[in-house]
Amino acid sequence: MSHINFINNISFIISAISIFTIKITLAEISPQEVELLETNLTPIGAEKKGNSTGKIPEWTGGIKKTDIPVTFTKPGQHYPDPYPQDKPLFTITVNNFKRYSKNLTKGQMALFYSYPKTFNMPIYKSRRSGSLPSFIYKNTYKNSTTAKLINNGNGFTGAYAGFPFPIPKNGLEVLWNHIVRYRGIYIKRKQVIASVHRNGNYTPITLLQEAYFHYYNPHGNESTLGNVYIYYLSETLAPARLAGSLLLTFETLDQVKQPRLSWAYDVGQRRIRRAPNASYDTPIDLADGLVTIDDVDMFSGSPNRFDWKLKGKQEIFIPYNNYKLVSPSLKNNDILKVGHINPDYTRYELHRVWVVEGTLKKGKRHIYFQRTLYLDEDSWGIAIADLYDIRGKLWRVNMAYLLNYYDQPTTWTSLDVYHDLQARRYFVGGIANEMKNYITFSNIPPNKSYFRPAALRQKGRR
Repeated sequence: MSHINFINNISFIISAISIFTIKITLAEISPQEVELLETNLTPIGAEKKGNSTGKIPEWTGGIKKTDIPVTFTKPGQHYPDPYPQDKPLFTITVNNFKRYSKNLTKGQMALFYSYPKTFNMPIYKSRRSGSLPSFIYKNTYKNSTTAKLINNGNGFTGAYAGFPFPIPKNGLEVLWNHIVRYRGIYIKRKQVIASVHRNGNYTPITLLQEAYFHYYNPHGNESTLGNVYIYYLSETLAPARLAGSLLLTFETLDQVKQPRLSWAYDVGQRRIRRAPNASYDTPIDLADGLVTIDDVDMFSGSPNRFDWKLKGKQEIFIPYNNYKLVSPSLKNNDILKVGHINPDYTRYELHRVWVVEGTLKKGKRHIYFQRTLYLDEDSWGIAIADLYDIRGKLWRVNMAYLLNYYDQPTTWTSLDVYHDLQARRYFVGGIANEMKNYITFSNIPPNKSYFRPAALRQKGRR
C-alpha cells in the first residue's frame, strides 16, 4: 500500500495544537467536539465544507453505490473510472510549478528539478470521492470518546474497527489514524513490483498477497484483538529464480512491547526460518534498497524513534482518483518510464491534507532525520511523504496514487511510488494492469490458523 485548516467554530483547535504536550494526549475530547462529527465534520473528522475558492468541494458522502460504473460487474475486476468525462484543467510543469508552490510539497518540487523535461502533474477537478462503510462511521463516533494513546504513544486503547482519533490533538494521533485505517477486512491480490534503474530498465517481480485486517474482524472487539492487527502472507510467483518464496508477517500495534513477527519459507532449502527483526529502516530485499520497512504503506510500524508534530492543514495537489493507472488497457511498459511513472496516466487534485512532521529523537538511529507526511483528510491515508537524510537534505519522496475501491467502499492506493532523488531510481508497488484479476475483498476472513508458520510449510510444498 496518505496530510491539513479547520473552519468556523473549530478553528481554535488548530491554533492551540502547538502548545499541547504529551500529557494532553490522554485527555478526552469534549462533548462539543464530538457533536462536530455529526455537523461540521464528516463522520471520520474531515471538514465537510469546501474551501473559500470552491476548488475543493463540499463532501456529500463520496462515491455511493449508485455512482459505481455499470461496467463494474464482479469482484476482482479492474475498476472502471467513475469520472471518464474529466479532462485536465491544467498541467504543472517545470516552467510554471513555482506559481503553484504553496500547493506543492518540497518533494514534488524536487521532482521537477530532477526531471525537468519529463515530469509533470496533470491537475483535475477535485472530487471528494472518499467514502466508507457505515459501520466505520458508527465505530469512529464511539471511538472518539474512548480512545487514548498508551505506552508513550506506541499504541492506543479504547478503539476498535474504526478510526481512533477523528478529532486529533497531536501528530501521533493523526499517525495512528493512518496506520489502522480501513482497507477492507480480508484482501487477496496479485501485483507486480519493480525497481526502475536510471536507464529505465527493470525486472518485474510478481507477488500474490493476502492480508487479514484483524482490527476490523466483524466478529471481534477490542478485548479479542490482542496486539496483532494485521496478518499478512506473500508468495513470490515470478521470476523463476524467486518463485515459491513465502513471507508470513504478524503486524503488531505496539512494536516496542512486541516486535513484528515474520517467518520466511526458503524454496531452495524447503524450510521455514524466523526472519530477523524487520523494522524501522531495515531495507526491503525485493525493493533494491529503495524502500525501508517503515516506508511501506507510506509509513508503518512503530513511531517511537521520531518526535511527531502536528503542523496543521494545507491544501495540496495530491494523487487522487487514479483509475487510469489500474486500467487493463495498459501494459507495464506504458507506466514505467525513466525517472518516474508516466504522467499521462496520473491524476492530481487539490485536497486538504493533515501535515505531520517527524524528527529523529536524540540518541535514536535511523537513515532518515526527518519525514514530513501529508494525509488525505477524507481517508487518513498518507498521500505523500517527503524524507530527509541525516544531513537534513531532501532525499526521497514517496507518493500513494489514491482511488476509491467503490465496491467496499474504501479509499486506498492504486500504486505506491518511492523516488530516490539522489540515486535517480524509483520503486513501484501495486502494478496489476496485466493481471486477469485485480484485487478481491471479502468480509469473511480465513481462520487465523491459516496464517501460522506450520501452514506456511504446507503451502510451500504445494
